Amino acid sequence: MSSDDLVKWFSNARRIVIVGIGNPLRRDDNVGVEIVKGLEGKVQKSVLLIKSETVPESYIEPILEFNPSHILILDAALFGLAPGAIKLMEVSEVKTTAISTHALPLQIFCKYLAETIEAKIALLLIQPGDTNFGEGLTRELRLARKKLVNDLAKIIKGLI
Repeated sequence: MSSDDLVKWFSNARRIVIVGIGNPLRRDDNVGVEIVKGLEGKVQKSVLLIKSETVPESYIEPILEFNPSHILILDAALFGLAPGAIKLMEVSEVKTTAISTHALPLQIFCKYLAETIEAKIALLLIQPGDTNFGEGLTRELRLARKKLVNDLAKIIKGLI
């Protein structure tokens, strides 16, 4: 996935929600939350940052109230590439890709949002290296996090 893919996906964005999903006690599984933390203070008020951890469904109401044009969901997912690999997926492509640490399967959360709000929805998935119990991201995921924080902050700043 290139930065150009994200630029294209964010075209015509007015209000953006970025949801970071992950379990802070399962190492690389927490990458989505860590990316959102990295974006704090680097994006405009037209961007709602949510650190949902393992319960993104708890944030449905604030997402709907914000009335975004775009919703980007960040999560660790197993898709058979090297740790730190990044993949942008439309909701229609989601099957059982995401690691199942969530109370509600991610595809149900995405489907509900898609049926409830007129927003463009995608997942930005990062291949984890280690999802065993423990804290902190592995080296590869720290590098992926840094790249995504920089790319997302730059892209969003140029759009809105």
